[in-house]
Amino acid sequence: MVSEADEVTTASAQIDELPIPMPSTAPAAGFAELYERHYEAVFRAALRVTGNSADAEDVLQTVFLRVLAGSGDVGDVTLPAAYFRRAAVNAAVDVLRRRELRADSVYDDSAPHAAVQPPVLLKARLRRALGILDRDDASLFLLRHVEGLSNEELAEMFEIEKNNVAVRLHRIRVRLQAEMER
Repeated sequence: MVSEADEVTTASAQIDELPIPMPSTAPAAGFAELYERHYEAVFRAALRVTGNSADAEDVLQTVFLRVLAGSGDVGDVTLPAAYFRRAAVNAAVDVLRRRELRADSVYDDSAPHAAVQPPVLLKARLRRALGILDRDDASLFLLRHVEGLSNEELAEMFEIEKNNVAVRLHRIRVRLQAEMER
């Protein structure tokens, strides 16, 4: 009769003998090259949007994990730098939304100091307001006003007319202003 310990030893010996499938190094090399070329831009874009280096690192990981997993297929993209900036902004907006969902406001609008707001507080309120927008609207706003892309570049990226970009940006600014005044 075979004891339980012998069965475990036999099973582990059989597992040790199984071949370990190794993925091709070619995709990993291509990924490493993409990472080296674009990680700084992704991190900077995420840091500008989130205002927090830990969140920016999370965004950096998220963007490149999506690429590695294949959900972000960069091979067909004509402008990979723009793709990575947009991916960073989108992931950063997701971080802002999650933060908005769990945040409790510690700022008292009725306090006497509410009329004069330090720049840090204004940035925090803007980030909170951005978390309420649609992902495309938040991305459009951030890519224009934080990343400095032109209306023409945005029109091409979002596949809309240049005039529509200007109109949408105006509406987004109005909505953000109203949201920040609340």
